[in-house]
Amino acid sequence: MSIADFSGRSRLDACPGALQVHAAADGGLARVRVPGGRLTPSQLRELADAASAYGGGVIELTSRANVQVRGLGPENPDGGAGGGFAARMAGAGLLPSATHERIRNILASPLTGLTGLAELTGLVGRAGPTDAYGPGGAEHRGHPGRPGGGPIVDVTPLIGELDRRLCARPALAALPGRFMFALDDGRGDVAGLGADAGILPTGPDEVALILAGTDTGLRVPLDGAVTALLAAAGAFLDELTTRDVTAWRIAELPDGPSLIAARVRTALGIPGTAPFEPVSLRVVTLGPVGVIGSAGMTEPGVEVGVEGGEGGDARVALGVAVPLGRLTSASARLLADVASGGEIRLTPWRGVVLPGLERAEVAGTAARLEAAGLVVDPASLWVGVTACTGRPGCAKSLADVQADAATAIGLTPPPSLPPPSVALPSTVPPSGSDSSGSGPPVAPPSGSGPGTDTLPVHWAGCARRCGRPRGRVADVVATGDGYRLELDGTGLTCSGIEETAAAVAAARGEL
Repeated sequence: MSIADFSGRSRLDACPGALQVHAAADGGLARVRVPGGRLTPSQLRELADAASAYGGGVIELTSRANVQVRGLGPENPDGGAGGGFAARMAGAGLLPSATHERIRNILASPLTGLTGLAELTGLVGRAGPTDAYGPGGAEHRGHPGRPGGGPIVDVTPLIGELDRRLCARPALAALPGRFMFALDDGRGDVAGLGADAGILPTGPDEVALILAGTDTGLRVPLDGAVTALLAAAGAFLDELTTRDVTAWRIAELPDGPSLIAARVRTALGIPGTAPFEPVSLRVVTLGPVGVIGSAGMTEPGVEVGVEGGEGGDARVALGVAVPLGRLTSASARLLADVASGGEIRLTPWRGVVLPGLERAEVAGTAARLEAAGLVVDPASLWVGVTACTGRPGCAKSLADVQADAATAIGLTPPPSLPPPSVALPSTVPPSGSDSSGSGPPVAPPSGSGPGTDTLPVHWAGCARRCGRPRGRVADVVATGDGYRLELDGTGLTCSGIEETAAAVAAARGEL
């Protein structure tokens, strides 16, 4: 049996890193792994400076909460393609292992550890039901489909532990650069995003091991979660060796989750499968945007509500959407400047969370970010819009999709105007109430975007649809002489950007 017959992969993974630079049409492409999406302000500033010094001055956020920089020259002052950039990343602590740098793909719930989350009713803005963190909002304590649910736990310590132990195992350097881990803290936001090996709490000291989106019944103690995740990664490599095949993900192996689960049980000495209540996973399509209440940055043991209290001022988190996931060096430096909580958290929805802000500073911070072209309004038309690289960065692209997506946003009528007369392949109900009031908008109860009635849209320069988010998405695919809007198995061909913009706006239910 050939490799291609088994997994569809006939070559080794060439996923870029900070050292292994991909040659794109617009120059070298370097990708920097950011476990858990956690950056310090100084690290983000260094990224911004390096992007300007060595690349095109733009930091792209990825769907794995990593970053990438394009336009690296063939030769940098330090020698070699990407050499100078990589040296800067190493100096900033973003490249701790030259051998394992491409496999440090670790997703984590972006709001984990921010306790006491609640909507700030003292701030005026749009609020409504969303799909981001489940019914019950940011305080949600159960899993979708599990009425009793499990608790929310702080997985922050597991991020560092997994990263350290992953890099300390020489054999795991052979993992493909697309292999991904996910640490879900119980709110169900990242467990359904397609990780190869992930965890989801089922009790105060127990987690389910999720393999390629499948709950195989494996339950391990919380303090053994990292051991189980590393065992799954090792089992994947062992399975490839045994079968003498090439695959990049567990899901590419026939019956992959069951095969890997069996190996993990053997490696960890876990008895055979007992009856279990399977967890229900969902695909979260919109990340947190707006103001989210938090007492998580106060002194431990001191209960502080959104109005503040003894022991410290109330702290909040601010969810920021980054249009098309592209940060200019200037906007990245601004985010570093306003991160008064000392941390920037990247999200798998190509956005940012700024935790630990004082409530009194949020209005000023939001205004500065909006002035720089970033989005803090959960009702913004930018929320949920993504695009591939397009022209000129990708030689295969048939259009400059990022410019066209921005043009379409500008052409979309405000909610007060009637919807365009466009026949759609599929429609969705209109979204919730309009934003009103002053001050930074409040995130809906889940801390997400416009709501379940707002459809994510992905603009693609060709049929490959690189960068497409998971879940139900409207695809806007370049055809060479226009675009084709595809949704739920049907499509609509549009001849120009005006017609495309009208069709997209109507399909999203924004009007």
